Amino acid sequence: MRAVYLESGQVSVRDIPELELPAGFARIRMLAAGICNTDLELQRGYYGFAGVPGHEFCGEVVEGPSAWIGRRVVGEINLACGHCSRCEEGMGRHCAARTVLGIIGHPGAFAETLTLPVENLRAVPDDLSTEHAVFTEPVAAACEILDQVNIPQGEPVAVLGDGKLGLLIAQVLHAHGGRVHQFGRHAEKLAISAQAGISTELTNGKLPLAEYRLVIDATGSALGLRQAVALTKPRGTVVMKSTVHGEVAIDFASVIVNEITLVGSRCGRFEPALELLRTGRVDVSRMIDSRFALTNAAQAFPKAAGKGVLKVLLLPD
Repeated sequence: MRAVYLESGQVSVRDIPELELPAGFARIRMLAAGICNTDLELQRGYYGFAGVPGHEFCGEVVEGPSAWIGRRVVGEINLACGHCSRCEEGMGRHCAARTVLGIIGHPGAFAETLTLPVENLRAVPDDLSTEHAVFTEPVAAACEILDQVNIPQGEPVAVLGDGKLGLLIAQVLHAHGGRVHQFGRHAEKLAISAQAGISTELTNGKLPLAEYRLVIDATGSALGLRQAVALTKPRGTVVMKSTVHGEVAIDFASVIVNEITLVGSRCGRFEPALELLRTGRVDVSRMIDSRFALTNAAQAFPKAAGKGVLKVLLLPD
């Protein structure tokens, strides 16, 4: 089968064997997949990655349990062992032995077919389009914030960053009832949030000081975390959503003196994400920038890394 391969910063398309299908797994034909910032970080050397990337996808089950054959699905990306203490505590996403689709130890979705455990699959509602379903994984990551911190109705929340994840986080928290104020550097991107009724502000890097109890860093930059801390009130909380290759320097004196809580935040549950997408409470229609055939991945990656570009989709040839 044809698959995208990352190695030493280079993007190529190769013919590779289809993966074996263990018991309890399904084989999925990729219908559409999205290039996200994590994929771009993998290209830059994050995790020392070499292999088939891709974890945002919608596909059709072509092999596995009969009840799933022919169904459109998305899939949770963490493959847990199922029997360690963390798995027994319901923390399979943090299983020490886990592999992660397209990131750690399990080939990803940028291929003609991929495999996942059936327990990871979630059926795509009939009234949700394939391309919009691709956004399920990052919307779920945005929903994870709601499982980690309490956001009362009308609570002011600052979102730093107007990239793909920042726009989704702003919409999710707005749909939840938070009074979201999003800071970004691209008027055309912030317009997507503004259309959803979210307060937005263009910034050249200058932000208010100590103004919000809850701040979400989705800048994707080392500077963003420092800015988020400065924006947070004493005893406030910063939710960290950026994955940046390399070390991030931060003045921890201000974190300690102001008793600020730092919360790492990663993957989330797919069920609320699918419902938000299905009902249009999170609208991703304006976030799709362009589409490339799988065999043109070498052109798609530079496009996705371009300044101001939102979601780039890979489609079957």
